[in-house]
Amino acid sequence: MNRKLNSQNLAQYIEATNGISKPWLLLQLRLKKVQENREHLSPEEYEAAIADLHQDLMNLGEFWVGIEDEVFGDHA
Repeated sequence: MNRKLNSQNLAQYIEATNGISKPWLLLQLRLKKVQENREHLSPEEYEAAIADLHQDLMNLGEFWVGIEDEVFGDHA
């Protein structure tokens, strides 16, 4: 079955995989919600939402440096 990924599917995936502790997944969920609501937002509101997401992504920085195995799993 090939279901289109929407915010509900993504939220279920995040919950099922304990992704709540993975901030990059939460940012993806927020982005998906903004995309889904784009038609209800003014261009200024949409731009502000995207700018906010971008800033939050940049604030993540390289938080995983030194804890790669813990964060991403040992795939070596």
